[in-house]
Amino acid sequence: MRRAFSTRLAAGLCLAGIASLSLLAAPEGSAAEPRTRVILNGVPTPVFFNDGDSFRVLGGEYTGAKARLAGFNTLESYGPVHQWGSWTAKELYVIAKMATLNGRRGVWECESDGSTDTYGRMLVWCPGLAEDQVRQGLAHVMTINDDPGRPELVAAQREAIAARRGIWAHGVPKWVLTSLHSAEEDLDGTGTYNRLVSSEDGHSAKWKHSNKYAECHRACHMVYTVTDAAIEQVVTALRADTDPSVRDAIAGLDDAGLRLVVREFAEQRVVDRAVPKDARQAFKEHLERNYVAKGRFGAQEASEAACMTHVDFNRRFGGGKATCLK
Repeated sequence: MRRAFSTRLAAGLCLAGIASLSLLAAPEGSAAEPRTRVILNGVPTPVFFNDGDSFRVLGGEYTGAKARLAGFNTLESYGPVHQWGSWTAKELYVIAKMATLNGRRGVWECESDGSTDTYGRMLVWCPGLAEDQVRQGLAHVMTINDDPGRPELVAAQREAIAARRGIWAHGVPKWVLTSLHSAEEDLDGTGTYNRLVSSEDGHSAKWKHSNKYAECHRACHMVYTVTDAAIEQVVTALRADTDPSVRDAIAGLDDAGLRLVVREFAEQRVVDRAVPKDARQAFKEHLERNYVAKGRFGAQEASEAACMTHVDFNRRFGGGKATCLK
């Protein structure tokens, strides 16, 4: 069944045209760049989609600007780096390429006030494209904080998941791993994290760590088994725990809310957004040190959920790119 679906994906790309697929590999700035017209702030504007959620503006007021499309995220298209469920990394790579082609083929109405993200990219909202990518299962809803995605996008994603379209066809991880950062990338001492995005409503969580990833290292967000009895025992223990990090984290939670927080941590190693943001990391470290390490969640079995392969940005493109991308 999985291989049949993979064959259909490949067939879809062939129907798109071998020429279109070859353009995906063309380097930026080459004469082969395909142009797409978007209506940016009411003005027809030529752009180049380098993947399914970003483009470079080729004319008009914002010529040369690199744009990041808001509200959703497509998988990385520089190589086979994502994997979850029964998908292979190469199969998800094909879907990432399909998302790029889907962006290039439309005429999309977009708007921007010129504000930028942390990478200096102009933030652009293209509602029709966002919903189309998500509804087809070519993308997932994403915000970069505790806020859920836009209701219309969350509804489109739930439909795609129910129909097992696109990236959801062979598995639906609770958290999608969207970026990896190795410890040496922390140049300002604020710490390193990988981004996890909820498949339920698109909000983000930070997986903070101090790991150094070698080139082509495969990192996975793990999920763990836990019994209801262990959850109840930890809930009771936390109510009696006098550590300040616990007090700050759970002060506003009733037992039902605390039970949900404990289960989310026990299964996903993520501290729920019901816990105040400035209390989460200390609470997480306390749980890891005093509850996980001491076996208070019982004998937990671990399994891979969403995985990603780490490749430094400078080794993702061109003739010198990492061997795992070739």
